[in-house]
Amino acid sequence: MRPVIRFAIVLLAGLALLAALASVIFNRITRSWFENDVRLRAEVAVNGAHEAFVDYWNAGKDLHRKLTEFTHDERIFAGAACSKNLELLSRTADYPDRFKCSEMGQRVRTPSGGWSSWSTVASLPGGEVYVSAIPVFDRGDALGFVVLVDDMSFIARREARTREFLFAMFGVLALAGSIVTIVAARLALRSWRKQLRMLIRGEAPESVEFQPILRDVRELVEHIVEDTRESGEGGAWTPERLKHTLNRYLRGERVVIVANREPYVHQRGPDGSIQVLHPASGLVTALEPVMRACSGVWIAHGSGSADRDTVDNAGRVRVPPGEECYVIRRVWLTEQQEEGYYYGFSNEGLWPLCHNAHARPVFRADDWEQYKTVNAKFVDALCAEVDVEDPIVLVQDYHFALVPKLIRERLPRATIIMFWHIPWPNSERLGICPWNCDLLEGMLGASIVGFHTRFDCNNFIDCVDRFLEARIDREQNAVVQHGQSTLVRPYPISVEWPVKWLKMLPSVEECRAAVIRELGLGPDALIGVGVDRLDYTKGIEERFLAVERLLERFPAYRGRFSFIQLAAPSRTEIERYRELNDKTEQLADHINGRFGHGNYRPVILLRAHHQPPAVFRYYRAADVCYVSSLHDGMNLVAKEFVAAREDERGVLVLSQFTGAARELTEALVVNPYDLEEASAALAAALSMAPAEQRDRMRAMRAYVAEFNVYRWAGNMLVDAARLRKRDRISWRLTHHLASAAVLRP
Repeated sequence: MRPVIRFAIVLLAGLALLAALASVIFNRITRSWFENDVRLRAEVAVNGAHEAFVDYWNAGKDLHRKLTEFTHDERIFAGAACSKNLELLSRTADYPDRFKCSEMGQRVRTPSGGWSSWSTVASLPGGEVYVSAIPVFDRGDALGFVVLVDDMSFIARREARTREFLFAMFGVLALAGSIVTIVAARLALRSWRKQLRMLIRGEAPESVEFQPILRDVRELVEHIVEDTRESGEGGAWTPERLKHTLNRYLRGERVVIVANREPYVHQRGPDGSIQVLHPASGLVTALEPVMRACSGVWIAHGSGSADRDTVDNAGRVRVPPGEECYVIRRVWLTEQQEEGYYYGFSNEGLWPLCHNAHARPVFRADDWEQYKTVNAKFVDALCAEVDVEDPIVLVQDYHFALVPKLIRERLPRATIIMFWHIPWPNSERLGICPWNCDLLEGMLGASIVGFHTRFDCNNFIDCVDRFLEARIDREQNAVVQHGQSTLVRPYPISVEWPVKWLKMLPSVEECRAAVIRELGLGPDALIGVGVDRLDYTKGIEERFLAVERLLERFPAYRGRFSFIQLAAPSRTEIERYRELNDKTEQLADHINGRFGHGNYRPVILLRAHHQPPAVFRYYRAADVCYVSSLHDGMNLVAKEFVAAREDERGVLVLSQFTGAARELTEALVVNPYDLEEASAALAAALSMAPAEQRDRMRAMRAYVAEFNVYRWAGNMLVDAARLRKRDRISWRLTHHLASAAVLRP
């Protein structure tokens, strides 16, 4: 009822304002009428007594008696007679001295020497009066003029009564409108409650407007029931629960992942030995725990120098080392293919197109041809790995926009999830790409297209609506094209919980002591950390500038605060990345030159690939983690830092331009371009009380624990399994109908 009451109050206020406005307008109109009426009455009165005035004037009689007769009118309270020489001939007792014949005569006489009536409103101590000066003529010659003074108080009284009537009328209307509104709202609320009770009882509501709510409620209840039935841990998603869910829905079938980056790279060291590296990739961080939980095949580009030496004849190798719970199927690319598909179209074209980070997309026809070739090559590898007609396939990221459609053409019954890990541009920006329609049609080959945020989903649907001939189902958030329906869903990605790398790490205190010792920091050092690939979208330059501004504004942190940047070299074949590499190093040297002294370095740039245990060691040692991405779909570094802090200490400073900022609201969220805001946030983080750190970190850890990567994968795969079940039923029905048609005589 509160909105209804607010509406009634607004209605009353609006009507009161309308009444006041109407009163002002009405008063102006009526005053004009009254003044004209008084003027006409004065002229009629003098003209009616014209002959008497002429007789008195010609006979030289006293005019006082005639003027006194005029004042018997309740409105005329004073009068005077003036000669044509502007001398006072007679006046009543109450005639105001200020209305002298000489002044009145100047008003009555015209510039041409004639005589004309004149009137005006004047103010006296007792109120307003209306003064009329009316000439008296005898056979065309002016004898003089009569001045009549009318009392205007009756107009004020009438205006007051009119105003009271208007406000009363509008008050009655407002009260009636409010009563009608409240009664209508109560009747509507009663009907709504009735429909809601029917929903709760499981009955079909009478109103068609409640049908979507009924469907949503049933889906919600179904999810809750499934969560309760499948988990004895209050709905928490774990590797075991993910396995159980997949076994229930997929009957233990394998999941196939198509991704450019492989989760384990075999690299030959300087001494000829083979090392197994874990790439610094958010995609790998998210998907690798899923594959360990549910098994399957990961199809990826084999980029390691020893990758060919560790696979069988079909390009397969079982991982992780020592566990061997799933398979990597490596795809080999020529140097020309890698240059065009990966460095060219993917990272010089699509990457800057999708990120608002001030880099110009470059699109070349040769790169596009290589992109199509490589996408087809990965589909060939996938078809060689699947052993059912309707596999579940997870296609990962912008490297494979064409893959879903290619799979659909070869495996029509496949259930395909296309997950786009980076932001999706709006329709105007997508229009830059010469092959935007090909990209959209390729992705719409998927059963589900997933993004991190609802904002990206909306952008994608808007792009389809603008560039393709397709039907948009806004209610289901789906796109229907060529009879194929593609759901568009937000699936915010996360990290595993608990993080397996923490098992092999010492305590937070020991990690901090080891980092301080290795980097030669003081025992009371304050440590900031950033973990990124060297990519222009990560805002590393802005991050260093914020550290510089911190030391400028807050001198107390000079000599104590050191920011450690773990920067994994990335895409160095691209000029923009080489420039970033050089600028980052130059900026770090500049800041260290300004504020460093002795062994103290305010910025410690560690440009190398760091294995996950090393990364998490720095997370645990830090007082603050700064994620300054200029545009990021999610950014798992923020969630990794939260997951690493079992001590519930440390502060996360997070860019507002990350998907994570929508979820980790207890972080200090900043605009990384605003160096004043960012530096102030760093200072606030470094001086934050332990109790507040604990409250913020505890809330974020609870969120990451609940919405972990197993929930992300489970939700996607369960949605895919439901679609698969529906499609299987539909296929069987179609198959039986076709068979019956063939057998019919």
